[in-house]
Amino acid sequence: QGLLDKSRSTGMGGISADDPQAIAKLESKLAGLEQVQERMKGVNAYYRRHKSLDGCPLLSVDQIEQLKSDMAKSYHLQDKPYPTWMLSNNNAEIRRVRGRIESLTAHKATHYEGWEFEGGRVEADTGDNRLRVFFDEKPDEGTRAALKGNGFRWSSNAGAWQRQLTDNALYAAKHLECMQPVNDEGLSEDEVEQRDSGRQMG
Repeated sequence: QGLLDKSRSTGMGGISADDPQAIAKLESKLAGLEQVQERMKGVNAYYRRHKSLDGCPLLSVDQIEQLKSDMAKSYHLQDKPYPTWMLSNNNAEIRRVRGRIESLTAHKATHYEGWEFEGGRVEADTGDNRLRVFFDEKPDEGTRAALKGNGFRWSSNAGAWQRQLTDNALYAAKHLECMQPVNDEGLSEDEVEQRDSGRQMG
C-alpha cells in the first residue's frame, strides 16, 4: 500500500495543461504506476508458487514482514499478498494517466489560429496555453457579461480577456456575436453554416 500511495501521489498536486512539463511529469508517474503493478503481480506469482513470501527477490525483508502482517488481519480476505481490488485500482489509475497523456499530446499537436473581428482580434497563444481576446476599446456591459458567461476572464497583465486554450474555448469564442471573424476567417465550413443558420433563425 505504501508503494501504491507513493506512486499515486507523484504529481497529485495537480498537473495542469499549462505546465510545459505536464506530459513529462505524467509519463514519470505512469512509469511508477506500471512498475508498482508489475511488482504486485510478481509478488503474487511468487506466493502462488511457494505459498510463502520468504526469499521473494522483489521485496525487502521489512516489506515481507509487513505483508505477512497484513495478510494475517481479518480484512485481508484473499489468499494473496496483494488483493485483486488493489491491482484493479492501480490498473484503473494507469489507464487514466495514459488517457491524460494522450489528450495532452493531441492538444499540443493541434494548430490553433486566431482571427480578427470588428473592433478587435483573437489570438491563440500556445506558449501560455491561452486564448486571448483583445478589444480596440473597452467592451460594453453586455459583451463583458457574454465573455464571463463563456469562461473568459480579464487579465490586466495580458491586457486581454482570456481563458485556457482548448477546443471548447475556440468554439465559444467563434459563436459569440461580439467576435465573429471578419470574412469568415478562422471558421470551418461547418461553423460558417451553423452561424448563418443561427442568424436566419434569429
